Amino acid sequence: MSKNTHGGDIYRHKNVTDYSSNCNPFGAPAGVVHAICSAASEINHYPDVNASELREALSAHLGVSGDKIFFGNGAAEVILDLVFALKPRRALLTAPSFSEYGEALGAVGCDIKYHKLYEEKDFTIEEDILDAITEDLDIMFICNPNNPTGVLTEKVLMERIAEKCADMGVTLVVDECFMDFIEERARYSVQNELERFPNLVILKAFTKLYAMAGVRLGYCLCDNEETLGALDKVRQPWNLSNLAQAAGVAALQEEEYVATSLAAIEAERVRLIAALRGLGLKVYGSNANYIFFQGPKDLYDKCLEKGFLIRDCSNYQGLGKGFWRIAVKLREENDRFMAAMEEILK
Repeated sequence: MSKNTHGGDIYRHKNVTDYSSNCNPFGAPAGVVHAICSAASEINHYPDVNASELREALSAHLGVSGDKIFFGNGAAEVILDLVFALKPRRALLTAPSFSEYGEALGAVGCDIKYHKLYEEKDFTIEEDILDAITEDLDIMFICNPNNPTGVLTEKVLMERIAEKCADMGVTLVVDECFMDFIEERARYSVQNELERFPNLVILKAFTKLYAMAGVRLGYCLCDNEETLGALDKVRQPWNLSNLAQAAGVAALQEEEYVATSLAAIEAERVRLIAALRGLGLKVYGSNANYIFFQGPKDLYDKCLEKGFLIRDCSNYQGLGKGFWRIAVKLREENDRFMAAMEEILK
């Protein structure tokens, strides 16, 4: 699979409004940009291999011990490190879900078992997934809220999944990279269950909430010394630059930025969903900062003609042509996008 299959390909599509990459529409906070610029004067030095200042800041922010945090050059690197560290022979993935899980697993020759999520059930994960968790598995990835659908899975079911994985000796990786955009996180996040489930790994990133995709800063949380030790053996030394570490520390101080962003994104999410449905389009899930819907199969080209880049989801396992994902952006951009959609669909 080409590495250009993700969203955000503004390098080959110039002068477009990018709806394909679902980062915070406010852009990176000024404090983060300032921190990166300040850190640039130190690039003659190797970065702190332990990311000590960032680790301490994130530990305090999350209320999680610093020795339970493993950092990577973006969440994608953490995923790759996980599979190289654990060397799973068989994995369980939902379909559709984030393509990087399958790509990483393929790199170590892992056999993948897919649990299909059905359109007629709005791509919701249901209790039948428990039957798919068997003792021949080594690892399971589950995204909550799911990408690209934005469908949430209740914590009660997530705990049952974690319990079944523990019983079967399966490492459970829960991708909560978009959980920051969910208002009622306590209903869905399993972050507080790390001590209860040593087989649990939670994947997170600074990318989306702080609009830092170009910085590359991700991490995972785990309370299993063996897993963390295996991760540390495969990670590259100095995998976090001085710039990324400084950006992360600064981002964690941006409480007002986060509050303002979340309120605006939620308001626009609701408005965009209503507008798309008003045009007769089927919208699924879409509980985070992106909207997943079904539309005409030629929508990508028609949007591009009008200066908007959207995410074609046909390359996701379990999806075909006609499934699309767009980011939730600011009101003025969304008004222009919806005006374009009205012209396309009239």
